[in-house]
Amino acid sequence: QVQLVESGGGSVQAGGSLRLSCAASGRTFGSYVLAWFRQAPGKEREFVAVISRGGINTYYSDSVKGRFTISRDNAKNTVYLQMNSLKPEDTATYYCAVDLQINRWPPTLRDMDYWGKGTLVTVSP
Repeated sequence: QVQLVESGGGSVQAGGSLRLSCAASGRTFGSYVLAWFRQAPGKEREFVAVISRGGINTYYSDSVKGRFTISRDNAKNTVYLQMNSLKPEDTATYYCAVDLQINRWPPTLRDMDYWGKGTLVTVSP
C-alpha cells in the first residue's frame, strides 16, 4: 500500500508560479514511477508529467511543456511539480500517482496504481 499526500496548491494570478509537492509512503519509493495528472471542472482527468525511478527521464504533455518541471527527491520520498508561467487554463485539481507496473511511457490513467487526494490550483486572469 502506498499513500500519497499532495500539497502546495493555491490561488495565483496568470503568469505566476507554484510548486506542488507529493509525499509518498513506502520503503521502495525509489522504485516508483511517479506522475502528475490534473482534472479541471467538468473535464476528464489528464496526464501532465511523469518522472522515471532514477529521475533521469521525464515526459510532459504538450500543454505544459516548457512551463512545468517534474522532479523527485528519493531521500525525502517526495516528487515535485514546479509550475511557471501559469495560465487560467491550468486551473484544476492536481493529483500525483504511482505506477508500479511500468507498462508504457508515458503512463495513462489506467496504468496508475495509487493516487493522492489532490490539491487545487486556481489561476486567475
